Amino acid sequence: MADKEILHKMKEKVGFGSASSDSGKGKSKMSNHITHGFYLVKGKSFHAMEDYAVAQFKQLGNNELGLFAIFDGHLSHEIPDYLPSHLAYRITDTEILEKAADLGKGGSTAVTAILINCSKLVVANVGDSRAVISKRGVAKQLSVDHEPNVERQSIEGRGSFVSRFPGDVPRVDGQLAVSRAFGDKSLKEHLSSEPHVVMEEINDDTELIILASDGLWTVMSNQEAVDLTKNVKDARSAAKVSAEETMGEQR
Repeated sequence: MADKEILHKMKEKVGFGSASSDSGKGKSKMSNHITHGFYLVKGKSFHAMEDYAVAQFKQLGNNELGLFAIFDGHLSHEIPDYLPSHLAYRITDTEILEKAADLGKGGSTAVTAILINCSKLVVANVGDSRAVISKRGVAKQLSVDHEPNVERQSIEGRGSFVSRFPGDVPRVDGQLAVSRAFGDKSLKEHLSSEPHVVMEEINDDTELIILASDGLWTVMSNQEAVDLTKNVKDARSAAKVSAEETMGEQR
């Protein structure tokens, strides 16, 4: 696992605290109608928890920023950083690779979101962690699932290959089931850390936004996830309901 001192220093560098507990909630000071909540639950794997969440509002001058992220580590690799801009994704990836001897050989997918003054949302992602927004009850996916089969041409252009062996899931070099991620030093020549970025207006039609790792999306559709949570008033409770439903489906 990653060295705790290194994780602490990385968190301090970008100015954000850790989601030290498994759940949490908060609300905007600009709008009483906008709240957030998160809930982390460990899956069936035998290694330690690898996911990491950020959820907070932060004042920057006259602007309020809602900062939200889900990092889904793999190969016992925890990613604590939160750097959501296009350029910062590259910086984050570079720093993780430079510290690979301490942080481990694995990597992480990520989906990040910045809510600016409760009116504009900027979403970025690498890998298969996903962002979904609901407007008037209709789910809309904001992120892109970076799948090896979809990006096969780019992967092969970097001198790699996509294989379903072992198993039946397409993997880069037969190892990683996503085509974009942070870290993964041994595969880096064949992987991209370039994020997909999208902007979305937030208005009275917007009901909720879900950020989640693939653990949720492998067992339910975007619309099912929205339908499950849209009538749960407390954001943390909605996150918990989603996580517990996911665990129930995986049993």
